[in-house]
Amino acid sequence: MRLDKYLKVSRLIKRRTVANEACDAGRILINDKVAKAGTKVKVDDIIEIQFGTRVTKVKVLDMNEHAKKEEAKNLYEVIQ
Repeated sequence: MRLDKYLKVSRLIKRRTVANEACDAGRILINDKVAKAGTKVKVDDIIEIQFGTRVTKVKVLDMNEHAKKEEAKNLYEVIQ
């Protein structure tokens, strides 16, 4: 699954366009490498998202094309 879509489906970022902009700005890392919006995300990848001065680090646990709000939290585990 594409990174921008995963961020939207997992509700880590509210909109896919915002996820695209964050990727273009270099604020999202996958396994400590700067990731583009089209980068493929796999289970067990570590995604690091920089929101201003705050950094959120999550581990990908599951992939799902569509997830309800309650299910979205099961797609990842917050590490930091």
